[in-house]
Amino acid sequence: MTVSCFNCNTTTSLDVNFEVTTFACPNCNYVYKNSNDVGLKFHNKCNPYSFDEKLELGQTAAFDNKEYKITGILVKENRGFEWTEYILESQQNDFLYLSEAAGHWIILNEIKFDKKVGNHPLTVEYQDNIYNRFDYFYPKLTAAQGFFDFDIFDKIELIEYINPPLILSFEKLGHEQTAFLGKHISKGEIKKAFGVSNLPTKKGIGQVQPFIFNIRNLALTFCVVGLLILLTNWFLNKDQVEKNVLNTEIYFDRFSNKDFVTPSFNLKGSAAPLSVRAHSNVDNSWANIQVALINETTGEEIYANKDIEYYHGYTDGENWTEGNPTVEFNICAVSAGKYHLAITPMKAIEDIQNQSIQLQVNWSSPSMRNVWMVYIFMTVFVIGVYYLEKNFEERRWNE
Repeated sequence: MTVSCFNCNTTTSLDVNFEVTTFACPNCNYVYKNSNDVGLKFHNKCNPYSFDEKLELGQTAAFDNKEYKITGILVKENRGFEWTEYILESQQNDFLYLSEAAGHWIILNEIKFDKKVGNHPLTVEYQDNIYNRFDYFYPKLTAAQGFFDFDIFDKIELIEYINPPLILSFEKLGHEQTAFLGKHISKGEIKKAFGVSNLPTKKGIGQVQPFIFNIRNLALTFCVVGLLILLTNWFLNKDQVEKNVLNTEIYFDRFSNKDFVTPSFNLKGSAAPLSVRAHSNVDNSWANIQVALINETTGEEIYANKDIEYYHGYTDGENWTEGNPTVEFNICAVSAGKYHLAITPMKAIEDIQNQSIQLQVNWSSPSMRNVWMVYIFMTVFVIGVYYLEKNFEERRWNE
């Protein structure tokens, strides 16, 4: 269809497959309405408006492997909030609708919906989904461009219900009701569909913008992961028991210039901590033990060093003690393999009473600590995401 605007002498040509009721000049603010006897005739005009950062009339896009073109653009507002509606038509005469507000996009299709919502129920149901009433109002037309099969100046009531990322939108004109089902569509998908790079910047939270996580699916996923971790840990360690690697007494004078080297031992099963318990009769003195765990297959050496100190006395009328003649420490995550220990004992030179150090080394059953840490992390994460989502929804409804 080709239309020349008598106000600005701009000629607009666009193939449309519907009967044009209203035409809005894309170059100026003049609007024409179809009259049966004379065709398109000047009807009204909109206030001047800049369409910068808007999609253009006639621009094409591909959705679901079907090509559409923009045949009409409407800019509306309500209580200071502005949004843009794009009407797209395919060659098969299918219509698609896009809504953009503050950089957030919704794609809509017209649907059949028999129930009337003129009394604004708090919820409506469609295809087993419950939608909550978001708002209802009479939008005001701010600007328009293109061809329309309806009178764009009609005073319609817009009634909206949301179940993010879905929306049910109803346009009510008198006793007639038109229903649309829409869903949030990302800015990236719009860029890809239209082949553009410059789109309005996102601000705030979109009307049906989905939260980054689905809290229910996240919780179910973590429950399944937690169960799998528990079952895997049990299966790998069901036959593993604590193994005593060393239980001996080492005399300082025999190993003052050399290491105490244990016989080789084999560890089988999942990684577990190697627990060392050392006791020495220190009395106002100290001793030290260095333990080297040597993997005979790989040659890898892991060292641990611990002081044993015990001091006591009487000061200002009070007895005091510091330290302990018995210490315990771990070499963590020792995996299966063939090992031996090289132990270096030391003591204070002036300590002539303390003669030895008793050692007990066990390869323990695998620790559940990491499992519980994962459980705690997942629980805290889900709770944190829940409150973030709650705040997200509060901001959506406040806006």
